Amino acid sequence: MDFVVELPSSQGKTVIWVVVDRFSKMAHFIPLPHLPSAKTLADLFIMHIFKFHGFPENIVSDRGVQFVSKFWRAFCTLVGTELSFSSAYHPQTNGQTERVNQSLEQYLRCYVSDNQSTWSELLPWAEFAYNNATHSSSGRSPFFVVYGLHPKAFSFSGSNSPVPSANSSVLRFSEVWSLVHDSLSAASLAQKKAADKSRREAPQYKVGDLVWLSTRNIKLKIPSPKLGPRFIGPYPIIAIINPSSVRLQLPPNFRISNTFHVSLLKPAANTRHQSVPPPVLIEGQPEYEIQEFLDSRHVRGKLQYLTRWRGFGPEENSWVSVDDIKADRLRKQFHLKFPEKPGGPVAPPREGGNVRKSALPARQGRPPRCHRRGRPPRRLLPVPA
Repeated sequence: MDFVVELPSSQGKTVIWVVVDRFSKMAHFIPLPHLPSAKTLADLFIMHIFKFHGFPENIVSDRGVQFVSKFWRAFCTLVGTELSFSSAYHPQTNGQTERVNQSLEQYLRCYVSDNQSTWSELLPWAEFAYNNATHSSSGRSPFFVVYGLHPKAFSFSGSNSPVPSANSSVLRFSEVWSLVHDSLSAASLAQKKAADKSRREAPQYKVGDLVWLSTRNIKLKIPSPKLGPRFIGPYPIIAIINPSSVRLQLPPNFRISNTFHVSLLKPAANTRHQSVPPPVLIEGQPEYEIQEFLDSRHVRGKLQYLTRWRGFGPEENSWVSVDDIKADRLRKQFHLKFPEKPGGPVAPPREGGNVRKSALPARQGRPPRCHRRGRPPRRLLPVPA
């Protein structure tokens, strides 16, 4: 199950809840005024799905707040339904629903491109047309798989009745059905062509393989994402979830799910390994060498620098307080290049008072370093690609 969101308002509805049965491929399109809470989702499930199909053994969804909430997890556990979630940043793991979403959106785009406030009226027609169409994997329609027959589709003989209003309604329904059927067929064909064009064989990974991870959906601490690395790592695979999803051993400062679709990975061939430089003990305190400063900011009255550490990749960049930094030369170089940045000679005044600048002791002949509080996590990193 999934949601199609950010639709133009149609009779007060802006969201479509899409539910697809994995076996029969039968789909239900339920219009909603907005994204529901977990409690409301449970009520909607009883109202629209349970009455036709009962409780399923398993539900596949993305990691939306409704689906990962404690209430929804507890509700599904109590009714005997197992939950499965799509891979991080790859909702196509929820494949069937994603494909239905694409067909539905393409259909709506074909039919309501001009008058976008009528889509909610067309959902019953779209649902019937989808469930009455032959599915490529089974060779049968969802209706036939579930009921053993095809419900009678809309037909209009063209003859008129003595009731003009009934004639006009049936004529309008006939036109709508024809357009809906054609639009949904065109949408399915366009989707198939696009998928066939981009489809390629996924590499066969195994536990222990090193892979590069795409930064497409990862927010790195760098000034400009456009100029940042396209891949980071490599990281070892610690588990194979299924042929299309793996689990990686990520740095501890990555607060994201470590399960990824294989489309976000690429093999790390002939990878050279380099040990992270160990800290230097100065006056009993471990310190790490700074390579350069990338940015600066004020946080709660304290000046901080976005620090790149020598021997570490961009994923280890971190903000460090000026009080923990002993790198006058690098700070001067940074502010010569960016005098308008916080802490520089022409930085704009900061609201809420001035920052007290204290002189830092000079470190003649020593590389710029930082106390333990600002160090990156201790681990081994290969040389970046």
